[in-house]
Parts: sequence; structure tokens; C-alpha cells
Amino acid sequence: MATSLPAGAQIGIIGGGQLGRLTALEARRLGYRTCVLDPDPRSPGAQVADERVVGSLEDADAVRALARRVQVLTYEFENIHAGAAEVAEALVPMHPSSSVLRIAQHRVREKEALARLGFPVPRFAALGARDELGGALGRLGFPLVMKTAVAGYDGRGQAVVRGPEEAERAFESLHDRSDTLILEEFVDFAMELSVICARGVDGQVACFPVVENRHRNAILDVTLAPAEVPAAVSSRARQMAAGIAEALGVVGLLAVEMFLTRQGQLIVNELAPRPHNSGHYTLDACCVSQFEQLVRAVCRLPLGATDACGPAAMANLLGDLWPEGGQPDFAGALAVPGVRLYLYGKAQARPGRKMGHLTCVADSTSAALARVLEARSRLERPATR
Repeated sequence: MATSLPAGAQIGIIGGGQLGRLTALEARRLGYRTCVLDPDPRSPGAQVADERVVGSLEDADAVRALARRVQVLTYEFENIHAGAAEVAEALVPMHPSSSVLRIAQHRVREKEALARLGFPVPRFAALGARDELGGALGRLGFPLVMKTAVAGYDGRGQAVVRGPEEAERAFESLHDRSDTLILEEFVDFAMELSVICARGVDGQVACFPVVENRHRNAILDVTLAPAEVPAAVSSRARQMAAGIAEALGVVGLLAVEMFLTRQGQLIVNELAPRPHNSGHYTLDACCVSQFEQLVRAVCRLPLGATDACGPAAMANLLGDLWPEGGQPDFAGALAVPGVRLYLYGKAQARPGRKMGHLTCVADSTSAALARVLEARSRLERPATR
């Protein structure tokens, strides 16, 4: 194996959100320093990093300044300028690479790459102009999902389309945000799953358990770990995630979102070459967390065991829970046995904004889910003073 980075080396993290914050905290525990690039000097990641570069994630000069301070780079958000990432990559190793970033940050390139490699994806068509819409609708039929090719997350930049008039309206709305759109067949799925796969510089691969994700208003609401699926489905999902990571040459983390159809087929939905919201439960339920695993991979350390110590659940905390001018009842939530609270240090709560999460490890996923939901319901009562 390649020589690992020594303790005290500095990791550069492009993006200072909650994923960067949790990565920086795990890096510090392993003896590494971190430097975060973010436009906000008080971003969640900047609050806990050893150093910070204040600047846009799309600014090549800012990314170059980050690269000059560190021994290795990674990122917590794939919607960064790939050209700027290539500039940094010329100065210092970056994991995952800019070639992986270019694929994962563009939905058309992502689907084309997966299809070319032989992995199952929904039928799709790229749209560059309105006059291409009719032909694409004729090939795919209805219902469909229309998405921007870039800059879409948490339900932003997409719309379900059930007929020609809806397709016209969706095109008009979305084409202003992205020159290229993608039409995908609507998958009638029984469950949405995800697998987070780690891959080291030496090609070592380790997949975390397959989890079930449940959404509300197109934002991840809760994750159940492990997903209650047949062993054959779980094995196939992990093999698929590992195969994609190997085929793309990923070093670091790759989260693979999948649909499990009612016929038992697995279809790849999206890729994220970074820590993933659905992996937050690993902080408490696995031998190593997804964040520690990322640090291990980019610093050329052996990957850790991904075994779970028990069934778990995670519930997101959105800004909707915050009362105007006050805080939720954190003490009430933490009174629920086994529940742990993670807050991201965001100064302003807004509806739909991820402010933190709750986790619980219990005897069953249903018990863990009941506890995090009970704890979250208690947050809805303003804190007493």
C-alpha cells in the first residue's frame, strides 16, 4: 500500500457545509488538520477546521489557494466548478478525482456513463432545446421526471410530468436553470435504497450496509439501517455499488442511490462522490463512520470495517422545526433513551434547510425509528427557559 499521510498533515475540503464539518471532526480525531474552502467564514465546516479559505467554490484562484495549503484534497459537495477542481488537482492529489466529479455532477453524463458500463438505469433522454421535447416524449411515454442536468439536489430542479402540457410548463421553468435537461421514465418503486462504498488508493473496497431512505417533500426524512430487504437484494446492491466505484476509479466515497422496483429489480438513480445524508447513522451504528472512512481513504490508510453494531435509524432536522426567535426543545428530545443529537452550527433556520439530525441504535430498525421520531416530535415544543 502507498505510504499514508503522517499525522499532522492537512486535508483540504472544498465546501464547508455539514458534511465538511463532520469530516473535519473525524479528521481531527485521527490526528489530521483540515482547511475548508467556503464563501461563509462561519460555515459549519469553517467553525471546526484548523484553517479556512473564504471564497467561491467556483473560483479557480480560491481553489488554488486551498490546494497550496494542504497535502490532499476532497470535497463535500459535487456542484463545484470542475475546471477549478482540475486546477487544484494539478497541484495536489484530489479524491475523488475531477473525472469522477465531472460525471457525477451532470445527470446526463452520469446516466450515459452508467449505461455504457452496463449498470441498470431508468430510460432517459437528454434535452437541449424545446424542439427536442416532442420526440423524447414519444420515445419515453408518461409519466416522466424532468430534471436539470446540473445543480439539482433535495428535490430542486426537477418536476414530475404526466402529460404534454405539464412537460411544456416544466421545460419552461427548468430550462432557465440549466441549458441541458434530462427526461427519465418514472420508476414505480417499492423502496428507495442507498449504499455508501469506500475505495482506497490501493483498490481496497468496503461497502456500508444497504439502507432504506424515506423522503418528505423530496428531502430525505428518515433512514433505516439496515434496509429490510431479502439478503439477495442486499448483496446485489452492495455488489453494484462496488462495481460502479471500481469502474469509475473512485478513491474516497461513492454513495449510490437505487430504486428497488415492485418486481425486485434494482435501478441506479443517482451517484454522489462524497459523504451522504443517508450515511449519518454510521456515526453511531458502525465500526467506522462514513466520515472516518473518507479520511482513511484519502490519507491512504487501511479502510475500516463497515459492520454495524446494531439496527439504527436517522431522522433529519429541518429548519421548519425552529420556532421564530427561539430554539426547539433539545432537552426533551435527548430524554428519549438511546437518541443522539447532531447540530450543524447553522446560524439561520429556514424551512427545508438541514439543521441537524437524530440517530438511535436499538434492537430493531422499527424500535430505532420510533425513538428518533418520538425525539423529533418533542423538538416541536419550544424550549422552556
